[in-house]
Amino acid sequence: MFDQLRDSGLTTAKATYIKTVFQDLFAYVDRESAEVELKRWYFWATHSRIPAIIKAAKTIKAHWEGVLRWFESRLTNGLMEGINSLIQAAKARSRGFRSSRYFITMIYLIAGRFDLRLPPLRVSAHTK
Repeated sequence: MFDQLRDSGLTTAKATYIKTVFQDLFAYVDRESAEVELKRWYFWATHSRIPAIIKAAKTIKAHWEGVLRWFESRLTNGLMEGINSLIQAAKARSRGFRSSRYFITMIYLIAGRFDLRLPPLRVSAHTK
């Protein structure tokens, strides 16, 4: 069914297929074979006549080494993006504070994952 849709000439179907092929590149195990396929995908994407796909392909080209580095390390910047999101939340919460010290404190409170629960109360065994 997807093959019929892909071959129908619809721009959205073509764009979806190009995106899916790009995602499939990350199944490659080694950098060399992934680079060969990425070059092939880049040529196809830049000749697709779909402006959004061409723009995405040029962004990939601008970060070419970083994309290929993933095949060696299997690491992404997702963790850093998550931390940045937490810092932006702290920034939003710290508006009106008088110094950067309060802002930094808010970052620690949000991103530090501290256990701020109070210890349980001891119940005395002695009764009066």
